[in-house]
Amino acid sequence: MSFIKLDDIVGREVVPGFKGKFIHSQNVTIVHWAITAGSLLTEHNHPHEQITNLIDGELELTIEGITKIMRAGEVVVVPPNVKHKGTAITDCYVIDVFYPIREDYRVELTEK
Repeated sequence: MSFIKLDDIVGREVVPGFKGKFIHSQNVTIVHWAITAGSLLTEHNHPHEQITNLIDGELELTIEGITKIMRAGEVVVVPPNVKHKGTAITDCYVIDVFYPIREDYRVELTEK
């Protein structure tokens, strides 16, 4: 069992304008993203299932060629290996859940 304070996790900018705080369990990766308005996430895919929870702001997402503007309180499930991209219309706060763990996102809690 782990109790974690988000304030103790140093954020890391993975893509310009996408700063994440990463938490890993045995099975999932959870990322708390602070995204700057106008930031772009180019089209990509990965073998992980992804659940995107938009907590604050507006985010334009395109998944398999279908574009939707997400608003606070909306959630989308992106299946594994599906192409998707996004643009932050406003500053956004997003919580992503990935299964299985995103080894490429692994960050130690002790980083400062």
